[in-house]
Amino acid sequence: MTFHHKQDESFAKSVLFVAFANLTYFFVEFIVANDIHSTSLFADSIDFLEDASVNILIFLALGWSLKNKARLGKCLAVILVIPALAFLYTAWQKFNIPSIPDPSILSLTGGGALLVNLSCAFILIRFRHHQGSLTRAAFLSARNDALANIGIIIAGLIGYVWLSMWPDLIVGLLIMAINLDAAKEIWEASEHDEISSRP
Repeated sequence: MTFHHKQDESFAKSVLFVAFANLTYFFVEFIVANDIHSTSLFADSIDFLEDASVNILIFLALGWSLKNKARLGKCLAVILVIPALAFLYTAWQKFNIPSIPDPSILSLTGGGALLVNLSCAFILIRFRHHQGSLTRAAFLSARNDALANIGIIIAGLIGYVWLSMWPDLIVGLLIMAINLDAAKEIWEASEHDEISSRP
């Protein structure tokens, strides 16, 4: 892939690194979530997989026209809804088979996820207004995931004093709300990009 600007090349390397980091931690969280039956970790693991997909798509679309990037931005907004559906599925399972995740493993895994997402957000923050809605999608994904991870850590800490499935479920609900809000922001940014691309 040929880049016309040094910033484009730097951004391309950044999104590839972020995609790899997200894909790696997806496997970590997915395995742990299934092991301790955590709703919030399962929703967050799907979020990591979605983030990896988003960043790979952004990398592939770097040479596209503004109009096509705006269309992809709308697709990415739809992709951001996937973790919300994953949460609803795991929440339904949780009500059918109630279980309380291990608070120490929940907090530790959430802490690892927070480090990954803060690193990704730090890498992407200087590009958040570069390439329109696409980079906004990448930055919002990393930023929102970091907020969700803080919630997971808090749910784990609460689990030390209150043995209940509710902290885990509530954090999963917050993760769903955060992703739906990000999807709305990216859709609106894509609409703006589409208008800007018109002659």
